[in-house]
Amino acid sequence: MYKIFTTGLEKTSLIIRIMVGSVFISEGIQKFLYPALRGAGRFEGMGFPNAEFIASFVGVFEILCGIGLLAGLLTRPAALAMIINMTVAIVVTKIPIAFAESFGPFQLRELSVYGFWSMAHEMRTDFAMWLGSLFLLIKGGGRWSVDRHIISKWY
Repeated sequence: MYKIFTTGLEKTSLIIRIMVGSVFISEGIQKFLYPALRGAGRFEGMGFPNAEFIASFVGVFEILCGIGLLAGLLTRPAALAMIINMTVAIVVTKIPIAFAESFGPFQLRELSVYGFWSMAHEMRTDFAMWLGSLFLLIKGGGRWSVDRHIISKWY
């Protein structure tokens, strides 16, 4: 019974790595493909100073961490970096929706409905990526990861 459970957990780690890594790679690439919508233009519209640099930095970081998560290379550091990334995204873009107010330099985007449920709807992907990254931070890359392959050579 234990073997069935641990094998299932190893498959779960792989599935979550594929899900989280591929979403971060896709989002990072889109910051460069569609800069007005997903990159510098979006960051500028949110109120970030030096939006072009920040969008490029975040885009490269999402691509690199996404590749790391996909391969299971430096899984825990990559997951931690993406938890920080998603926490900033949630605080800057989603929490203001709950209160229907901009704060600091960050601008509230125009929606037809504000409040908790609107925030919950808008942050569904961010929250899923946050939780997936938290799982990988706790569990690591799993059996089918570069991390495991490197560690098994040392021990």
